[in-house]
Amino acid sequence: MPVVDISTNAEDFQADPYSFYARLRAAGPVHLIAAPSPEYEPSWLVVGHEEARTALNHPDLSKDWRNSDWFLSALATPANANMLESDPPQHTRLRRLVAREFTARRVEALRPRVEQITHELLDAMAARPERTADLIEALAFPLPMTVICELLGVPDLDRERFRYWSSEVVAPTAPGPDNTPHRELGAYLGELVEAKAKSPGEDLLSALIRTRDEDGDSLSPDELIGMAFLLLIAGHETTVNLISNGVRALLAHPEQLADLRADYDGLLGGAVEEMLRYDGPVQNATFRYARVDVEIGGAAIPAGATVLVSLAAADRDPARFAEPDRFDIRRAAQGHLAFGHGLHFCIGAPLARMEGHIAVRALLERFPDLAENPDGPPIWLPGSLMRGVSRLPVRW
Repeated sequence: MPVVDISTNAEDFQADPYSFYARLRAAGPVHLIAAPSPEYEPSWLVVGHEEARTALNHPDLSKDWRNSDWFLSALATPANANMLESDPPQHTRLRRLVAREFTARRVEALRPRVEQITHELLDAMAARPERTADLIEALAFPLPMTVICELLGVPDLDRERFRYWSSEVVAPTAPGPDNTPHRELGAYLGELVEAKAKSPGEDLLSALIRTRDEDGDSLSPDELIGMAFLLLIAGHETTVNLISNGVRALLAHPEQLADLRADYDGLLGGAVEEMLRYDGPVQNATFRYARVDVEIGGAAIPAGATVLVSLAAADRDPARFAEPDRFDIRRAAQGHLAFGHGLHFCIGAPLARMEGHIAVRALLERFPDLAENPDGPPIWLPGSLMRGVSRLPVRW
């Protein structure tokens, strides 16, 4: 199979990966793509929806990076002791322990506080005499950041330093497998877990420290660091892009925006699902590694190979969604893969959906003439993991 190199037109790809994925998908659901640097072997990219569902839940595709030759020079850190980078039975054990505390009731109890934070941020926006703002700085970043910090019980988190670490983890600017941000963030979270163990509260992190299952099993100190790492990063990075990508899509489709304004109660839920499908916050799932020879979509993937599942490509597959490049808030978008599928389906999806519903409705109600206020071409997040812009200038 020929190797496809997406780096040759990196800027065009970042601006519109969907056209590129459509051309690939027309030629087949699975392709071999060039690695980001010469020392690595090519990896397999899954772009078909049904094939993506298969890959996301395939028992022979490991999530543990130790099963890959890609990161031989990387060292394990406590931050890596998390659910996303583990397989059953360890994954099953970790997820069971966190699910005991990260419950639907705990998430729903956050609703009044999410509404309060949202309105406070919008008050600050409305007070700006210039009537312009970067929506990411004003709302899309501070809302989920504040919520996840308060949920975990870390309101005094050094947010600027954390934002740098988090950005480097999900959209690294340094080439190669530099895990310095992982180490530094892991050390910071280690101090946080230690302090929380000495002085627990009613927050989720304290609950995770206390939790025991029926057999007396509990999370180790490294596992607590890994859980805090995963919940903090996944708990805000994806929601930032859900809000900003969703608002961008609405502003670019004024007829859809008008329909939503006319019937929030009837259309908001479907609109958020369509935002997730149309331009979701995660472009490609994190790597998987073939334990044995695997066949997906007619492609023979050899043992040891690295597999990348494109959620963005899968959610624009015409075999699953009619007219997939059309943004339609009345579409039945259920079945999209924005939160993944199978064992590693995002445990924070209910919280992200709640924040998206509250933020989008409150923003549009507060600013009925909201519009983009471009001051240059969009600055896309680097890398192929996240999908979003680093700034979203708006006016009202």
